[in-house]
Amino acid sequence: MTSALRRKAAQMASTAAAAVASGTGCYSQTSWALRRLGGGGTLASAATRRRNFSVSAAAGFDNQNREYVIVGGGNAAGYAARTFVEHGMAEGRLCIVSKEAVPPYERPALTKGYLFPPEKKPARLPGFHTCVGSGGQRQTAEWYKENGIEVLYEDPVEAFDGKTQTLKTSSGKILKYGSLIISTGCAAARLPEKIGGNLPGVHYIRDVADADSLVSSLGKSKKIVVIGGGYIGMEVAAAACGWNLDTTIIFPEDHIMPRLFTPSLAKKYEELYEQNGVKFVKGGLISKLDAGSDGRVSSAILKDGSVVEADTVIVGIGAKPSVSPFEAVGVNNEVGGIEVDSMFRTSIPSIFAIGDVAAFPLKMYDRIARVEHVDHARKSAQHCIETLLTSQAKAYDYLPYFYSRVFEYEGSSRKIWWQFYGDNVGETIEVGNFDPKIATFWIDSDSRLKGVFLESGTSEEFSLLPQIARSQPIVDKAKLKSATSVEDALEIARSSL
Repeated sequence: MTSALRRKAAQMASTAAAAVASGTGCYSQTSWALRRLGGGGTLASAATRRRNFSVSAAAGFDNQNREYVIVGGGNAAGYAARTFVEHGMAEGRLCIVSKEAVPPYERPALTKGYLFPPEKKPARLPGFHTCVGSGGQRQTAEWYKENGIEVLYEDPVEAFDGKTQTLKTSSGKILKYGSLIISTGCAAARLPEKIGGNLPGVHYIRDVADADSLVSSLGKSKKIVVIGGGYIGMEVAAAACGWNLDTTIIFPEDHIMPRLFTPSLAKKYEELYEQNGVKFVKGGLISKLDAGSDGRVSSAILKDGSVVEADTVIVGIGAKPSVSPFEAVGVNNEVGGIEVDSMFRTSIPSIFAIGDVAAFPLKMYDRIARVEHVDHARKSAQHCIETLLTSQAKAYDYLPYFYSRVFEYEGSSRKIWWQFYGDNVGETIEVGNFDPKIATFWIDSDSRLKGVFLESGTSEEFSLLPQIARSQPIVDKAKLKSATSVEDALEIARSSL
């Protein structure tokens, strides 16, 4: 489709939304009858409905751009904004409502380069505003102004009324929308206040303000404790090594990254961290965080009575989808998040959900999923807005992808960069000695390759991984097991395509 035709289709697709946004359209009461999409979707409770507020038809509104409103200012919002601009449908039409003080940025930097010490070239804004993470333009505040996009900063939405298609922010602003895109992401899971979860010196990372606070603490710290052996924990601990701090990671499982790594793979990374001075407390359960005489955290006390001293604690124990105040739209009780179809439409017309908060059909594995990853945030945003603005009716067909890059600060003895594509189910075959490469293949009972992990690959090798994982070829397991190098193993998988 040419750009002219695409723009025309977008304009036609927006007519109904514009009518509603201007107050001349009507809203069907039947849209409040939420339908089950499968996988745990539920009707909103009466209590949830009572939390909604009402706005009279004659009320004034505080947003100038009302045709499309994005709630949330994270990765997905930034990529959604870019797609609106590409279709010529942003200027005078799009409003973004964000709880943050700055425009959308590439959030993964917060647990990687942002935490490097000052002398080791840390990442800072405006360097990583969206969409630089995918090779796109850096969308600063000026970019949004130049493209006629209204952005409301530091004013999160606190109430929602689907009947009048209005929102209420924390400052009391009443906003009107024609089409609503929910992009509220997740909030960090927190330790209870009664066991010290809110003590000074205890940190959670979800936004730039959180990261700034942690950097300030790291500059004054001597001993840190990281609670959690997943993504956040491992990336923060690696960054702490750049500060030469006494670092201990505490987690309840038997090894790090238990949702992805095999025990054998985890051992290789644990040894690398230990070489960098990191200590592990495996099977550790937090009883409470204790405070010193100054009121600041001073130690972590475990259930078995052992004590680990710390003047800074970073908690990385997962995240919870930020569905409030949109519960009435329909929440999936199995995976959390707002339930959508394969084009990110919710059960209510003209309301969509994207990114971390969306519970969507994972087509290739035939299940409902919620994916907390920047790759999905980017792709879901683009797919949703393409669907909204054009005649596209193609189902979202996402291939799960995860990666991590750590120890990339100046002076590091070894940089780590791994990627994983697919599904980590079935028998595993590990090839390589982690010097520097190692690969792990997941193969099901039918000898189909379901997932593949690679450390320190070349760009060509990394580009092969999604081809393998999406094709799910039948592989010769005996050949793969006998491969003498990662390169040989990848060639065996490639030849199976």
